[in-house]
Amino acid sequence: MSVKIQYGIILGVWIFSLLLIFAIPRNKRRLALVAFLFKQWITSILGHAVVELGLLIYPVRELAKISRTSFTYEYMAYPMTCALFNAYYPGRRSRWFQFGYYVLFTSVLTVIEVIMAQYTDLIRYVRWNWLWSWGTVFLTFLMTRVFCVVYFGTMHAGKQKNAASSPRSSMDQK
Repeated sequence: MSVKIQYGIILGVWIFSLLLIFAIPRNKRRLALVAFLFKQWITSILGHAVVELGLLIYPVRELAKISRTSFTYEYMAYPMTCALFNAYYPGRRSRWFQFGYYVLFTSVLTVIEVIMAQYTDLIRYVRWNWLWSWGTVFLTFLMTRVFCVVYFGTMHAGKQKNAASSPRSSMDQK
């Protein structure tokens, strides 16, 4: 596949990822932003570690002189998918349904990655395989979800505690 087509794929991923912003409901944008930034933090660490350990390489990539990872995947596509994942997370459904939600997102991302590894030079497995990808994607989605639940739970608890101790709230209760 020509390099022009591969850079076209990268451009398409950027456009698609940016368009996903419009799929996030207004009332979930803060949650999505926190998930996006936390996922970027995780992928910046894990992505660089995997590349530096020689487990996989990105032969065709943007910012090649700055980083050996895929800037598009690590800092846009993957975090944006995670933002969408968290915005629509089925928190009020059964545990099995929630598990299936993780499996669906993880599997779709892994299948796309395997297709990219097989038919492009955007990613190449060295000492890596689809199972490692699936597991790390699943784990990082789980880590991000836990972080968001703790972060917003702590914020919510702090607001309730402050509201309960303020003079105005005690007057409102009378």
